[in-house]
Amino acid sequence: MPIISASLNQNFLDEMNKAQDSFGFSGRSELIRAAVRMFLAEMKAQNEISGKINGVLITSHNQDTEHFVTNVKHKYEDIISTQIHSRLESGKCLEIFILEGTAERAKQMLKSLQTHKKIDYAKLLRA
Repeated sequence: MPIISASLNQNFLDEMNKAQDSFGFSGRSELIRAAVRMFLAEMKAQNEISGKINGVLITSHNQDTEHFVTNVKHKYEDIISTQIHSRLESGKCLEIFILEGTAERAKQMLKSLQTHKKIDYAKLLRA
């Protein structure tokens, strides 16, 4: 099996170690393989979405990323029917977007959020 390397900050590594212990993985490699399998399954499911959709896009991020999220929101106004923004403790924000439009636009919006390094979480749920 090929070996790869990855750079992780200490907080991320600490969270991985907690997850490893909590879920009973025998090592970090096993945890990473499970996470990659889940990610690939999620990407496959997203790629299969087509046509017109109604859905919910949920994202969380640090407060200092608000400008980026606002720009994304303006870019996808054509599919956003409702948005809820909530400031959480410790400088985090939770955004909930109710979407109605083409699957391609929804997937583009999701991708723009998922690939930004300061977005903690982004997930699209179909209604």
